Amino acid sequence: MLTKADDFPIHQTPEPIAFSGTDRNFYDRYFFNGYDPDGTEFFAAAFGVYPHLNIADAHFAVVRDGVEYCLHASRVLHMERMDLTCGPIRIEVLEPLQKLKVTVEPSNGFAAEIVFEGRTFPIEEPRFIRRNGPRAFMDYTRLTQNVRATGWIEIDGVRKDLAAGTVGTRDRSWGVRPVGAPDPQPPVPQTIGGFFWQWTPLNFADRSVFFHINADPDGKAWNTRAVIAPDGAGPDGFHETEHALMEEVALIAGTRHAKGGTLKVPLAQGSACIRFEPFLTFLMRGIGYGHPAWRHGGYKGELVVEREDIDLATVDMAAPENIHIQALSRVTMSLPGEAAQTGMGVFEQLIAGPYRPYGLG
Repeated sequence: MLTKADDFPIHQTPEPIAFSGTDRNFYDRYFFNGYDPDGTEFFAAAFGVYPHLNIADAHFAVVRDGVEYCLHASRVLHMERMDLTCGPIRIEVLEPLQKLKVTVEPSNGFAAEIVFEGRTFPIEEPRFIRRNGPRAFMDYTRLTQNVRATGWIEIDGVRKDLAAGTVGTRDRSWGVRPVGAPDPQPPVPQTIGGFFWQWTPLNFADRSVFFHINADPDGKAWNTRAVIAPDGAGPDGFHETEHALMEEVALIAGTRHAKGGTLKVPLAQGSACIRFEPFLTFLMRGIGYGHPAWRHGGYKGELVVEREDIDLATVDMAAPENIHIQALSRVTMSLPGEAAQTGMGVFEQLIAGPYRPYGLG
């Protein structure tokens, strides 16, 4: 049961606000993305606190004209979890579970002010629990919400207002996952042989569609769900199923990234069929995921802020730090008895280690 307090980074366990824990890898995180209606610009932000590491970090990144511009910040938390500022990046909860604001004060050529407003009540995804032998590798809760975004972004003196119709997704997650420095003594024997993840929050004119799957190397899902949420829906207004499938996936040669796919979501009257056409790649390392130097929860100093520019035309997409992506995609949805609808969303992908259904060893 989600409450307004669940939109603040004060959780102590993977449960909604109620209980406390002591796991060293506990984290509490905000994530945002957005894209204009013609798909020419994509942006994302993240803010995380790691109470037992006493670290906070934040990232803001924009894909503009083929370059992913990234701003990274890290600071000592000083055990104050309600300070949602890290260097120039600040999060404000304007209306819990409905409206949040990201501000980037002028720094390293960046500045921004963006308000994200939910299209529906957030969905609460199934609790993610995965063990590596006797130890919790993951144990967390996440809420996800598609949003409309307004505001502006400035890079190197070029300021652009967000176009009318800019949409995206934001989430909040809290619990246990690997953060900070790698464990010097992992449990033995190792029981996690690979990690497979797909996540597809999609924006259509009058509804949102969500799908995610975690699967083992043989393709067996251990956490999955699809949700269809009409605009304005409350917590009881969603269609949910654990039987959706991502099919017809073909990988781009030499990479672990899909060049397309078809999502099928079973309905009472048939199935929704959603076809993906990825056209823009956002490297998740731009907001810290898998970054070799800016991993989430890593200690950098009292306060460190750095800029990074990534030329997407020349980067090695097969390099380990680049396998985790969000592919901005045009999507077409066919529903029984309705005309086909077009929309846009991300096809997030992370395949680490073997995944035999795709022929990856």
